Amino acid sequence: MTFTAEEAKAAFPDEVVTTAVTRLVKVPGLAKPVALITLDNGHDHTRPSTFGPQGLVSLNAALDVAFEAEPAAIAVTGKPFIFAVGADLSGVEAVSDPALARKIAQTGHDVFRRLTESTIPTFGFVNGAVMGGGLELALSCHYRTLSENTAAIAFPEVFLGLFPGWGGTQLLPNLIGADAAVTVIIENALAQNKMLNVKQAAELGIVDEVFGSADYLEQSLLWLAKVVNGEITPARREIDRGAGWDAAIARAKAIVDGRTHGASPGATKAVELLELARDNDLDRGYAAETDGLAELLMSDVLRAGLYSFNLVNKRAKRPAGAPDKSLARKVNKVGIVGAGLMASQLALLFVRRLKVPVVLTDVDQERVDKGVGYVHDEIDKLLARKRVSPDGANRLKALVTGSLDKAAFSDADFVIEAVFEELDVKQAVFAELEQHVSPEAILATNTSSLSISAMASKLQHPERVVGFHFFNPVAVLPLLEIVRGEKTDDATLATAFSVGKQLKKSSVLVKDATAFVVNRLLLRFLGEVLVSVDEGTPFEVADSALEPLGLPMSPLNLMQLVGPAIALHVGETLHGSFPDRFTVSENLAKFVKAGKKGVWTWDSSGTASVDPEVDALWTRGDNPSTAEQVRDRALNAIAQEIRLMLDEGVVAEALDIDLCLLLGAGWPFWNGGITPYLDRAGVSERVNGKPFLAPGVASVPVA
Repeated sequence: MTFTAEEAKAAFPDEVVTTAVTRLVKVPGLAKPVALITLDNGHDHTRPSTFGPQGLVSLNAALDVAFEAEPAAIAVTGKPFIFAVGADLSGVEAVSDPALARKIAQTGHDVFRRLTESTIPTFGFVNGAVMGGGLELALSCHYRTLSENTAAIAFPEVFLGLFPGWGGTQLLPNLIGADAAVTVIIENALAQNKMLNVKQAAELGIVDEVFGSADYLEQSLLWLAKVVNGEITPARREIDRGAGWDAAIARAKAIVDGRTHGASPGATKAVELLELARDNDLDRGYAAETDGLAELLMSDVLRAGLYSFNLVNKRAKRPAGAPDKSLARKVNKVGIVGAGLMASQLALLFVRRLKVPVVLTDVDQERVDKGVGYVHDEIDKLLARKRVSPDGANRLKALVTGSLDKAAFSDADFVIEAVFEELDVKQAVFAELEQHVSPEAILATNTSSLSISAMASKLQHPERVVGFHFFNPVAVLPLLEIVRGEKTDDATLATAFSVGKQLKKSSVLVKDATAFVVNRLLLRFLGEVLVSVDEGTPFEVADSALEPLGLPMSPLNLMQLVGPAIALHVGETLHGSFPDRFTVSENLAKFVKAGKKGVWTWDSSGTASVDPEVDALWTRGDNPSTAEQVRDRALNAIAQEIRLMLDEGVVAEALDIDLCLLLGAGWPFWNGGITPYLDRAGVSERVNGKPFLAPGVASVPVA
């Protein structure tokens, strides 16, 4: 079933081939040499090695050479800093033939399994980043060592809407136990693709030994010799195939249901395969993986996950519409107006990433001291977790200061305001700033909904004002909406993109339109949910209506996280701009006035119910909707709003809408953000008369 070289080249003609080369290495203490196979795609560590059909053929040929040499052992390692990070996903997007999809699934098993079933001891020398199929290759070996500087260890497949399909669901639980495997394969993946560190990988038993990076290969070979000679017998834990396995599968089902609500076939299949692994029958387990992978590779759901992967890893790195980066000015000092929680979070981010002086101002000394104190405390926490050195922590803290006088910004190159969300307040702040800063200094605003152009309209230099909208929590969500006002010039915009990149954020260029992208869409669907409650739909029904989308949280929980007062304020701003589509719920206004923070209360068992006080103050009609009706209403509204936003030129393409929701709102990778889902569900056609994306984009191409 394995590809021939010609078939492999025809299948993925543009594959960046990871070549496997076997060399025989003499090792002290062994009479025979070790066959050392090195994986290398010919690029440096910025382009990790992956496996497409040609890479698998090369590895298979390298294994032929290794076995023919009859060595003392066979070991597989990677190029500097990289072991291998899985399948070549770029080639998968073009696959339109089910037979080819099955052959890809089968070939991975056929090649990797040679290491598992070898009568010669096999070793995975994991010298760097290892994910997905790369981790499955390592698990296929009898023994594994790991370099102490390995930066990324994970099974990201479920995050993308897939599952580990080249042995991972069968090998891992039988090595480390079902519960630990559920954590690695499902729980971590659905927690925004959480990675393992070296210590965790060793403690779980994924690897047998960890060696220093300086002489990693030499130490691994010496350890190999001791294993081959019987001087060392790596420990293998006893696997509980009874109640412990039952509990692990129950936990896996609860995680998948809670995070995806059954909307991700890849996650559901991963649970099935982990249950199947209980019997430790590789023939049966691998056959099920192949069947599942072949089917999933030909699904639009998986293509949506790959579409997300490309948005985040390619489009986000080359933002559409960004000016030439050579126009960007250097930023040597940052000013922050405000010292509240958001401003303090921004100060911490700027000082950590830019390592330049950062000064905060506010209306009184107590607030300034509190803001600076917050940053210093957070740096101390980083020190305690050994994320910075003592010297590094002291340097960072010394860079963060506070002042009541905005003259402290006189030599700042970049000043961002994070004050109350009122246009008059922000205009006044910028007018005062302009008296103190140089004509070239950038004036940025973290507004979530107000007009950048209006904010700059009374300034002498409106061309240096730009929207710089972060998402909360600032340290977690990677999106940065960079908003161009009517008069924002290219140098200002280029500097904003340069700073965003230094902050390690993914920036999207957005037109100056009310609430920009993420908040406009979130408030549109939240508004529809609230209107349905006003009409008489029970809170429970309305809040659960969007579960089939697998969103990170329900609409009413999102409102509680954002803050009802903020949701109301942004909603009122949007109503002012688009009164026919954005309504302001009188009930929400009463809710905010009463000081309520959320609809739900939770008992000691974690069961949610409607807060009786909320229930009493919320006036409802007698026209309730079903969950399906609420969902249709919300999806129709989102589809309409996206089409209007694209027609207005708020962003360049639908791809940018999806990128914003993925990175700014945590919408599922495996759904592709939102437009692939709307296209698949027929909502785009029903509402707008056409899909958002071309055939083959986030869908299986027509053969």
